[in-house]
Amino acid sequence: TIFFITIICYCAIRMLEIRKKEHAHHHHAIHEYAHQHEKEHEAHGAEVSTNKNWNKVLTYLSSDSSSDWKLAIIEADTILDFLMTDLGFKGQSLGDRLKMASQETFKGLSSAWEVHNIRNKIAHEGLAYELSKHEANRVIALYESIFRQYGFI
Repeated sequence: TIFFITIICYCAIRMLEIRKKEHAHHHHAIHEYAHQHEKEHEAHGAEVSTNKNWNKVLTYLSSDSSSDWKLAIIEADTILDFLMTDLGFKGQSLGDRLKMASQETFKGLSSAWEVHNIRNKIAHEGLAYELSKHEANRVIALYESIFRQYGFI
């Protein structure tokens, strides 16, 4: 019995050590990604957006709270809704507008569907939806590429 208890304790300690290293690795990767993203914007001469809603999205994204990251995605989806409306797509909801679009009429349609589906998961699952900082950055980068294609930000 003592032998098995020792093995269980050893395994538990090793698992905690591995999780700690994994957490440090993810933390480092996120900071590296953010730093690389900033360098790309500087290299391309990207200016600070005059779109107040987009600046709010970036403020939420820079937080350390996953609930703020979720708010960033929800706000970005609202901006996407405004963009679709401005481009003349009809429908009662963003989903309806996306259904009316095609790859020819709306560049980035597949990305728009992907991020809108993530927004829907956040809205319907709420706190139960697990969102990492890396995933939040990826989703916001997809929104940003769509908005920049149309000069919306």
